[in-house]
Amino acid sequence: MRTVTDIDELVAQAEDDPGVVGLVLTGSQARGLATRHSDIDLCVVVSERSGSRWQGRRTAQVDEFIRTADELADTSDIWQRYAFRGARVLLDRLDGAITHLVDRQAAPTEEEAHRWARDGLDGYVNFLYRAAKSRRDGDLTAAALDTAESVSWLTTTIFALHGRLRPYNKYLRWELTTYPLDEPWNAATLPQRLLHDPAGLFPDIERLARERGLTDVLDAWGDDLQLLR
Repeated sequence: MRTVTDIDELVAQAEDDPGVVGLVLTGSQARGLATRHSDIDLCVVVSERSGSRWQGRRTAQVDEFIRTADELADTSDIWQRYAFRGARVLLDRLDGAITHLVDRQAAPTEEEAHRWARDGLDGYVNFLYRAAKSRRDGDLTAAALDTAESVSWLTTTIFALHGRLRPYNKYLRWELTTYPLDEPWNAATLPQRLLHDPAGLFPDIERLARERGLTDVLDAWGDDLQLLR
């Protein structure tokens, strides 16, 4: 059974195994945010799964997931893709191909970002509209739940409109600090605004969405937008 004490030892183990073609450090260790509670998050890229001694594990010290190069090329799992944002490639035996696949995971295409922005914007407006109707009818609990549910759609929209992946909430401040956006999407205020007043961000989102060509998504709501304003 393999044991490990640190990242260097994991790299040495991978380098000693010709079946490992890539090793990618993800998570808080890669982003420089590790605490004493942080484990080592690793993507181990193997030439083939059959017969590999790397089968994946999840312990308090190491969270290890296995991919072949073909599996790493699959970008259909949108949520998993942010794991590769800020990742560090520790081993690349495919002449830069592993680095290219990691970069592809971490950055959407223009078409992907546009599609996510449209879906996210429509979802955000939908939940704000439901919240506004419930608030109008005096059902403050339903209004609060719908407002809270709008946040994930809103966050997706903000980043997709900027051609980016939505970060995990844990890394929201890191993302905005490391890769800043224009006002009002800044690390100092956006996380608190998302938490306490996602509906208050509607004027900013409406302005940005219209600038980025999503007027049709908003106008499809017709007079109902007045409830949000």
